Amino acid sequence: MVKESRVDVLIIGAGPSGLMCANALAGAGVDVRIIDNRPIGVPAGQADGIQPRTIEVLQSYGLAEPLLREGGQMYLCAFYNPSSNGGIERTGRAPDVTAPTARYPFKITIGQSRIEALFMDSMKSRGVTVDRPIVPSSLEISEDPEELLDPSSYPVKVVLDHISPSGTVPEQEIVHAKFVVGADGAHSWVRKTLGISMDGEQTRYIWGVIDFTPDTDFPDIRNRTAIHSENGSCMTIPREGDKVRFYLQMSEKDVMDPKTGKLDSLKVTPEKLIEVAGKTLYPYKVDKKEVEWCSIYIIGQRVASSFSAKERVFIAGDACHTHSPKAGQGMNASMNDTHNLAWKLAQVVRGRADISLLKTYELERKKYAQDLIDFDRQWSGLFSGKARTSGNEDGVSHEQFLRAFKSFGGFSSGISVHYVPSAIVDTTHQACAPSITIGQRMLPQMFVRAADARPIEIQDMLLSDTRFKLLLFVGLLTPEQLAKVGRLAEELQLPTSFLQRYGYPAQGKTQSMFDIIPIAAGNKDDVNFLDLPPIFRTHWSKVLMDDVDVTGRLGGGAYNRFGIDEKEITMIAVRPDGYVGMIAPSTALESMDKYFGSFLIPL
Repeated sequence: MVKESRVDVLIIGAGPSGLMCANALAGAGVDVRIIDNRPIGVPAGQADGIQPRTIEVLQSYGLAEPLLREGGQMYLCAFYNPSSNGGIERTGRAPDVTAPTARYPFKITIGQSRIEALFMDSMKSRGVTVDRPIVPSSLEISEDPEELLDPSSYPVKVVLDHISPSGTVPEQEIVHAKFVVGADGAHSWVRKTLGISMDGEQTRYIWGVIDFTPDTDFPDIRNRTAIHSENGSCMTIPREGDKVRFYLQMSEKDVMDPKTGKLDSLKVTPEKLIEVAGKTLYPYKVDKKEVEWCSIYIIGQRVASSFSAKERVFIAGDACHTHSPKAGQGMNASMNDTHNLAWKLAQVVRGRADISLLKTYELERKKYAQDLIDFDRQWSGLFSGKARTSGNEDGVSHEQFLRAFKSFGGFSSGISVHYVPSAIVDTTHQACAPSITIGQRMLPQMFVRAADARPIEIQDMLLSDTRFKLLLFVGLLTPEQLAKVGRLAEELQLPTSFLQRYGYPAQGKTQSMFDIIPIAAGNKDDVNFLDLPPIFRTHWSKVLMDDVDVTGRLGGGAYNRFGIDEKEITMIAVRPDGYVGMIAPSTALESMDKYFGSFLIPL
């Protein structure tokens, strides 16, 4: 008899995107299951770069510290171009991260297997492991409109084949799920089963990639480098320990089978890639001490025509966008897809948010994916193009490449991701804090904790725990201002206020809906945080001051930096994924009521 089971969310694919989703949902107390068709995870190779915004996101899950400790950190990028004497020469250096508000002014390089292990360890502590090797064989979504609109229903039926030792028939299982997430890679079975097309094009650029420990006299081997040479282009990326990754532009004769006109992977050996590296980096010498992994690919730039089917089955990561790896976006974009989706799924599964909230996943992440492809098209074109030389005046100049490198910095780092207005992004009162962009992530800023003067980074209080963080900039606490704060507290305790209508309490593993964090202006020595109404100081650790710490080096200046008036009370709603959803003055409380009322279900 075929086994049948039920689950809130079934995730197909245990790469970084699927694991991010499973870990987030497990942390939220959602009944989640994740399967993968591979008997083990990725042993080596694949993605290896973590951008500054992704470090912030991983920190919000409590997962960044091991990566900061173990990974390589890239602070500089060096640029090389053809020399008049033959070979290459360095033409400049620049910070590798150019986004001015980056909390982490570097990128981390570490193997994908280590990142996956971090997620799996975190999930295991919550009782969730990857079921493998399991292959889905069919997927059906109910056609019943009422069932599809009922978040407590199980309208998705997936048949799974448990892969047994060779020669035996797979054991089948039927899973009934409320929601399914397809994070099963560029050749996604989920996407194909849903009939979703990938729109875009394949470029003519062919690249080899190799992870190895080099023996070289190249002076920038521990920095990221962008190299244009007469022999083609190359990017080097320092990895953890002594390892380095080389991306090498290949010629068709090096890698194509002349009879079939297709890539011949047998022609791409470590020796061949090192030979190409030696020609590209001349006059510097490159040899290998130890090779970990190598591969080859043709750049494809495509975006899925849809990211979901009936808001019940979603695709994420490489399943819905593919592009070149040299800008370091693949794994970062993939993990941030499901970081965006997971909190929305959690609130809908709990019955606290309307199912329409899930429409914002495609709205936000598809636009990002299209922007990513546009960026990648320009970036990979510049990178793969021939360098400008005396014999090639139409080539890419160093100045042109450097301008693009700097102008793309905000996007490539993930820092400037900007979600458009929607039910969860309301820009009505942007003028209350002009320097905090609604739709972008909350800026990093050091404050001082009022109770004990400990310096606190605000992002460290914006945990990815499915709660909305209400940052209350209560201003300079004069007697007159405290009276205003008191009136706001009274209004927020009325049954009609959003805090009461949608203020779900914590229940078991399920977190409460709101976390209130007041931030006062003024001197830490003059403020008594107990002067604030009890509703605003839910715990002594939650009240912050916009002042410098005891050393005089950390904190201060936030009101001025953000453009917030110290004489007013400004409310900032930070979404569970760390993005600013709404800003409003205390005099426009009805705007906050309307904002949360557009997607949350009253108690």
